[in-house]
Amino acid sequence: MPNFEHDTLFIDGQWVTPSGSGVIDVVDPATEAVIGHVPNGDVADVDTAVASARRAFDPLITVAERKDRLHRVIDAMEKRLPDIADLITAEMGAPVRIAQTVQTQVPLAVARGFAKVLDTFEFEERIGNSLILREPYGVVGAITPWNYPLYQVVAKVLPAIAAGCTVVLKPSNEAPLSVFAFVEACEEAGLPPGTINVVSGPGRVIGERLASHSDVDFVSFTGSTGVGARVGELAGQSIKKVALELGGKSANVILEGADLATAVKVGVGNAFLNGGQTCMAWTRMLVPQKLYGEALDLIEGAVARYTVGDPRDPATRIGPSASRSQFDTVRGFIERAQRDGARLLAGGAEPIRDVGFFLAPTVFADVDPDSELGQEEVFGPVLAVIPYSGSEDALRIANGTSYGLSGAVWGATDDDAIAFARGVQTGQLDINGGAYNPAAPFGGYKKSGIGRELGRFGFEEYLQTKSLQLKERS
Repeated sequence: MPNFEHDTLFIDGQWVTPSGSGVIDVVDPATEAVIGHVPNGDVADVDTAVASARRAFDPLITVAERKDRLHRVIDAMEKRLPDIADLITAEMGAPVRIAQTVQTQVPLAVARGFAKVLDTFEFEERIGNSLILREPYGVVGAITPWNYPLYQVVAKVLPAIAAGCTVVLKPSNEAPLSVFAFVEACEEAGLPPGTINVVSGPGRVIGERLASHSDVDFVSFTGSTGVGARVGELAGQSIKKVALELGGKSANVILEGADLATAVKVGVGNAFLNGGQTCMAWTRMLVPQKLYGEALDLIEGAVARYTVGDPRDPATRIGPSASRSQFDTVRGFIERAQRDGARLLAGGAEPIRDVGFFLAPTVFADVDPDSELGQEEVFGPVLAVIPYSGSEDALRIANGTSYGLSGAVWGATDDDAIAFARGVQTGQLDINGGAYNPAAPFGGYKKSGIGRELGRFGFEEYLQTKSLQLKERS
């Protein structure tokens, strides 16, 4: 059975009593009931964990040892995936059909992808008279969010282990239980003490201490752009590397000649995946003016199929917002969009249950691209539909936010869509429904972040480069 109660932190290979006092309540967003607790750590716990990670770091660790550690963690994690799926449903409201697939099977695919990278990666190469070495970065501070708790941990901790780094992990307060289950898998895998440590607690205490700690070499953060800026500011004081995977306001651009019905159906599904609590969600649908009315009819039909309800019901497609705070934030966006003149096509700001943080999937038509709804990340089940006139106008709108994380382009042919996509300032685009690839680099342009995750590109973030200039052979 999954464990909902934790009163200790994992530091230096042991579950230890935290220095901090009190606990953090974990709330089921579907019932508003407290279902578990994790420790409320403090700065002293971070310092102890960092010291443990520093002692455990071996810059000369062999590739064979890295592979052994990585495979042991993957095997131990895989055995726990059913329990982790249950925890994710309970702590952040992911419907069971999402928890058992996207929330757990995708992280497993990502983890296996890192194992494949490690099998083939060349850690040494010759360039002229130089021997180029790729070495582990050192102690990593990993700060993860609540929306995809296991995926985000796997995307940071697994490449760190593969690179030979050690980790201090700070999970979100909203969804920490699944992260503790992952750490239990690491314990079962028998990693050397200090290889991975977990410290839960307030972001302003734990996260800020990790970002500013002089003995942390690299901070990898996923979360809001505002907090990411703070992490970068603190990390800069000790000139440490940062990787920031931040917000998005991704455009789903439907070009003339595209398969409109498919583009709308897939686009609505992407916008509402995980209740819209997805940084790469296509939250702006850009439609040619001449197809606008037809697209709105298709959208209304698609939205009607998105059932909202108990996340434990297999028929549910959208569960609750993950927290009271997020619920209130999303409602505020909806109310302001209505005041700004956007036309409500479906849903709205009214809660649809007396208990739990449930909102109906919401669609706005006639959205001004420069309005708040056209510019800012909502992180809820809210889709903005925007008409455009001509491809230049579409490109202007697509690039007209401070974000650049993801998106999609649909064209009459792949070549048409690719030609348009070349001008879009974003880190990843799906072309005519191209499938998710866990080996492809993921990350942002502009205020959507710095660095890349997943596959070889994500792995290389955890390596430093050393150049040895050799004497030319006579």
